Amino acid sequence: MLLQHLDVILVGTRFPENVGMAARACANMGCPSIRLVQPERWDRAKAMPLATAKGQAVLDGICLYGDIPSAVAQSALVIGTTARTGGWRQALLAPAQAAQDVAQALARGDRVSLVFGPEDRGLSNDDIRHCGRLVTIPTAAEASSLNVAQAVLLLLYECAGAVRSLGEKGRQAVAASGGGRSINAAEQERLMVSFRDMLLQLDCLHGDNPDYFLLPWQRLFSRAALRRHEYDALMGLCRQVRHKIGRT
Repeated sequence: MLLQHLDVILVGTRFPENVGMAARACANMGCPSIRLVQPERWDRAKAMPLATAKGQAVLDGICLYGDIPSAVAQSALVIGTTARTGGWRQALLAPAQAAQDVAQALARGDRVSLVFGPEDRGLSNDDIRHCGRLVTIPTAAEASSLNVAQAVLLLLYECAGAVRSLGEKGRQAVAASGGGRSINAAEQERLMVSFRDMLLQLDCLHGDNPDYFLLPWQRLFSRAALRRHEYDALMGLCRQVRHKIGRT
């Protein structure tokens, strides 16, 4: 499929009908996978009519997860969606920019997750902490909230277009320049925990919310698409610094 290895992550969805429409959108754009994180209510029978015959295969493959980290653990690139700005929501990508990143990641052989929040409130600050990057869909100011299935369709359309534009030669060139797979979200999380502990021991993190001040570092590591040997080197550096501080 065109968007093989891309997972649509729907967090806390309230209405099964929206999941059905999202499944139809996935089928339309060549994305085979939806993962549900703690849906408020899940009823496949109610989702089926909106998925239509085209989306039944996507619907059949839906998996349920207890939290975002477990749903995105194998993805090297995790992009969250937001209609709000400011605070935790900085350096927002436009859909076309996010799609270019997705196409490059897929060409490297990486897994990608697009994360969408509940219909009534979107992703929380804690939710977006698990996303390496954020994308927002420009809308009219007086109606900034989109139906979740509409948002899925719009972003997958951009991603499919970016993959087509990259072309087979472009994908081969990206793959050839790689140097191994990018680390996945579970490994990124372990790196951030080690990095956070190191900075705390160095007394470089202050205030009541160190995770907020770590966000720029998290986004930097996400953009870098670190390879496994680079991850090992950074983890080793954090261990050596903590060991050195412990001896002084």
